[in-house]
Amino acid sequence: MPVDPVCGMEVNKEDAAATVEHCGRTYFFCNVSCKDKFEMNPEKYLKAGKSGEKESCPVPEPGEKHSSDAENEESGGACATSTLALSGMNCASCASNIEKALRKTPGVASASVSFPAERARVEYDPRSVSESDLVTTVENVGYGAKPAEEEGASGTATGTLSLSGMSCASCAGNIEKALGKTPGVISASVNFPAERAKVSYDSNAASISDLIDAVSRAGYEAEIFPDEGGGEGEEKEVELLASRRNMILAWALTLPMMTIMIAHMFFAVSVPAYNLVMVVLALGVITLSGRETFKSATRSMLHLAPNMDALIALGTAAAFLTGPLAALGLGIDNYSGVAAMILAFHLVGRYIEALTRGRASKAIRQIMEMGAKSARVIRDGEEVEVPIGEVQKGDIMVVRPGEKIPADGVVTEGRSSVDESMATGESIPAVREEGDEVIGATVNQDGILKVKATKVGKDSFLSQVVELVREAQATKVPVQAFADRVTGYFVPAVISISIITFIMWAVFPAQFQFVAAWASGFLPWVDPDLGRFSLAVFAAVAVMVIACPCALGLATPTALMAGSGRGAQNGILIRSGEAIELMKEVKTIVFDKTGTLTRGEPVVTDLVPLKGASKRDLLYRAATLENNSEHPLARAVVAKAEEEGIEIGESSDFRAVTGRGIVGSADDQRIAVGTRALMEEEEIDYSAAEKTITELEENARTTMIVAVGGEVIGTLGLADTLKSGSADAVKELKDMGFEIVMMSGDNLRTARAIAGQAGIEKVIAGVMPDQKASEIKQIQAETGPVAMVGDGINDAPALAQADVGIALGTGTDVAIESGDITLVRGELGAVVSAVKLSRATFRKIKQNLFWAFFYNVVAIPTAMLGLLHPVMAPIAMALSSITVVSNSIRLQWEDIRSGPPDGK
Repeated sequence: MPVDPVCGMEVNKEDAAATVEHCGRTYFFCNVSCKDKFEMNPEKYLKAGKSGEKESCPVPEPGEKHSSDAENEESGGACATSTLALSGMNCASCASNIEKALRKTPGVASASVSFPAERARVEYDPRSVSESDLVTTVENVGYGAKPAEEEGASGTATGTLSLSGMSCASCAGNIEKALGKTPGVISASVNFPAERAKVSYDSNAASISDLIDAVSRAGYEAEIFPDEGGGEGEEKEVELLASRRNMILAWALTLPMMTIMIAHMFFAVSVPAYNLVMVVLALGVITLSGRETFKSATRSMLHLAPNMDALIALGTAAAFLTGPLAALGLGIDNYSGVAAMILAFHLVGRYIEALTRGRASKAIRQIMEMGAKSARVIRDGEEVEVPIGEVQKGDIMVVRPGEKIPADGVVTEGRSSVDESMATGESIPAVREEGDEVIGATVNQDGILKVKATKVGKDSFLSQVVELVREAQATKVPVQAFADRVTGYFVPAVISISIITFIMWAVFPAQFQFVAAWASGFLPWVDPDLGRFSLAVFAAVAVMVIACPCALGLATPTALMAGSGRGAQNGILIRSGEAIELMKEVKTIVFDKTGTLTRGEPVVTDLVPLKGASKRDLLYRAATLENNSEHPLARAVVAKAEEEGIEIGESSDFRAVTGRGIVGSADDQRIAVGTRALMEEEEIDYSAAEKTITELEENARTTMIVAVGGEVIGTLGLADTLKSGSADAVKELKDMGFEIVMMSGDNLRTARAIAGQAGIEKVIAGVMPDQKASEIKQIQAETGPVAMVGDGINDAPALAQADVGIALGTGTDVAIESGDITLVRGELGAVVSAVKLSRATFRKIKQNLFWAFFYNVVAIPTAMLGLLHPVMAPIAMALSSITVVSNSIRLQWEDIRSGPPDGK
């Protein structure tokens, strides 16, 4: 019988509430809510393994058939994921048009387009459709697309060089040829005026140094461009400058028009050829400044998918056409000046919106700029400075006080304080010494460190963070689905309403003029004495240009971009937008004990031998066997033996019994070390140690019974202390209304003792690692949505089963697949911050959606009644978008610190 991949319930095919086709398979759901969750983030639920899948969307070898589970439909589907960088979008309707086109493409399983991030994430069957087909699909509906530059693309890199010595375009051509002939170079483009070269190359065959040498051999000079990796930012800057230029040019022509209009209309100044002058100046604004707007509008309408620019273009064109008609003496008022003002105000709104959107999405640029530009490495026994792109795994880097650590690595020599605030949000520097991990881009404060590079390029901490932030910004929150549906129909609906408005004013003028006469007493721009046709144009144009789908389209993604960016700056990495919405539904937070609430570094505190054995012998026997294990408890026993100077012996026939202990042989005797359950399995009587075990457990000790030759010789007590701030974090979460549960593999007494120290009343003890997910499922059935906090490795199934999985990062490894939210720093105060950030972000989303809907619901009927001047409409429209984006940006100042609001 099929299994619902979200909740894990068995579903009869005939009784399924909904089905979804994904990557060539059919999935069955017990209710629509589960289906909606799955569609928002199928990867999360497939990786959880709730549907019986071993992996999500496996891609078979050439010629291999895709085998489905017996419960699901058999299919030959496969799945690949691509991210496309988009261009040409001007509003949320454009994003909706692209999304629809991609989803209709045969072989595409799902598509999600983010308007502010200008990215499309597409899942597709690579045997039915290729990435180039996806690009073509986008281009066919009138927009630009290209595969997004992937930091993880194997061997492929892009470098930017700053050039000098060029005197003409021929010099640029010479450099381009020299670079093109360099082995490993894929393409090279030289910009003579900017004195810059952009080179795509195979990093396995060429390096930045090779490119610089090639330029030098050609007779010119080159160095690595300071903003390496900032190409995306450069493109945005060029777009912003173009937007600013269009705005200034529009107003250079519109201001004289406004002066002439005011003189003519309010001061009765006679302007020769007034109508002709208005038409000529308005035509200049439309052709010189509004060219891109009209091109975008034409493109969208030709593809029967009108966007925001279509509304502006139609409104501007309708107002402009009154000018030639008035010049021909056809008895209609000249609104061509109004057309110019509509376009000018529209361009102002576009420019300001671009500025504010840039602020909302600046998190990625800031993170990328944090990295060091160069590094000192030891090569052939000498210290040399190389570009950061030249640092290789295994290099020994020398980091002096005040310098950034160039790459992730391990300290091999030295001791220093390191400012890790850019990674963890923690302002207090951390002491790092030999053997400690350090994170690239953090700042060495005092002593000199020698660091062995362990992660460079795409594997580095910064690259992982950038990828996670991009991934979060490309996802959608479930509440956005309704806004997306509205946006998809919005522009055609507004065009229809505008046409209806024109017809109603033209056919039934008396009823509308009654309203106009009433409003003229307090709205100076309302003139009921205008002709019927003029009033109809006035109202229809106002409807056309005041409607704003952009505010609807920007409401959710800008808040998500600002929230994920703020989180990244504070060590909170949000993988999925869905987690932000689900977090508001969560009533219960489950904490794993070891490594989450506690430090995960147990130490041996008690050695209690039975009669006939010594502490030294007890420790020797336990350490000899535990030396084969990598478990934290085993390492603690071995460390204690080494500390006591005990020489650890050899063992054989070693076998680990999951969650219970270990058995093996040493010195020709059978040894068992572990829990009561292990002793019972081995049929060993441990009653003589029961009193000691109970006493230790009541004092929050984890106990290990040691038996040799079938006889218990003693008990070890180990303690794992709470992390600092755990109790405070638990208290704050309780004050926020959450029920807190602790889950542990320890026995109930030990677990309760630790839970008591943390202030947790509800404890689930004796849980094996493979049982955690089923325990989470049980809590979900009892209390509803659950958040799980764990280490992201041992707790992966439970994190995936939980509605929101919060994984504690381990050093530089932040790409924990099973967590919806990853916390870079291990303190539980970060959980409080993550909850506050999720709540604040969703609060902004709700505020934005309310404002966007409220604005359109009020503005459009008001314009239909002729109460809004067409010139005011684009101002109001721009303000609605700017309000939404600015509200999202306010997340940058939201207090998400753990502790009291005043920070005390």
